[in-house]
Amino acid sequence: MGNAVDPILFRYRGRDLTAADITSIQTAIAAHYARGRTYIGVQLCAQWDWRQANGQYKAFAARDLLLRLERAGLIELPAPQRTKVNRPRQNYEQIPFFIQTPLGGTLADHPALGLRVVHGAAEHYLWDYLLAHHHYLGRPTLVGEHLKQLVFLGEQVVGCLGWASAAWKLGPRDQYIGWSLAQRRARLPLIVNNVRFLILPWVRLPHLASKVLALSARGLSACWPQRYGHAVYLAETFVDSARFAGTCYRAANWQCVGQTQGSAKRGHVYHRHGIIKSIYLYPLTRHWRQKLTEEAAP
Repeated sequence: MGNAVDPILFRYRGRDLTAADITSIQTAIAAHYARGRTYIGVQLCAQWDWRQANGQYKAFAARDLLLRLERAGLIELPAPQRTKVNRPRQNYEQIPFFIQTPLGGTLADHPALGLRVVHGAAEHYLWDYLLAHHHYLGRPTLVGEHLKQLVFLGEQVVGCLGWASAAWKLGPRDQYIGWSLAQRRARLPLIVNNVRFLILPWVRLPHLASKVLALSARGLSACWPQRYGHAVYLAETFVDSARFAGTCYRAANWQCVGQTQGSAKRGHVYHRHGIIKSIYLYPLTRHWRQKLTEEAAP
């Protein structure tokens, strides 16, 4: 890709595009114009050997890149071959079947704690429904590598967790790891972000939240390679400092390494929203720092 001579015209997910790269993409578009945007994206993946850790092409990322390049005025794509259908937004009014018995006392008073990776339409809807109705941030839109989990005490669901790709740039985290820019670009997929954590409001059991976090974190080392073909070595999360003290994370041995700057990235621009969040990290293996700071592959 880019070098010291050619100026960088566009940057996407750590990939620098020069004028030569844009010309190459324009050539691919011209050659496959009649085949449509999706096909062009696949050809771009093949040309760059742009793959996920499990060997599949990064087709979604390629299509997103093409759309961003078109919005920037650097390329012109063929018209969409399929007419977009504006389906009504899911409002999650239909209540799924689940046990909603209030729970109190101690964990010893209840069946064993368990986690289950979400499978099938019914469980996906249940996970989405619970977060849409009971988490202050609502249901997240998860793309790319991610994992949804349901938390059970016996047969009763008591909570949900969501894991997804790590934040691209995070000053306190990056300083704590001590990696270079090249290492971060190469090894960011080895970090996973706890994007949602919910204990249902009618479940009031001391220490439940910290035990769920510990159980889920221990299982990630097995779940992630099975699904995505690579290990993860560090977990991160953000805690809204104005709402929460991060007690359950600290009780589960997560470490607060700093705070965000109160801004979020939209496209290629950071917008300040003023919500400061604490950054917590949790090592998933003993040699996590060594794995994240190994020399980047050529």
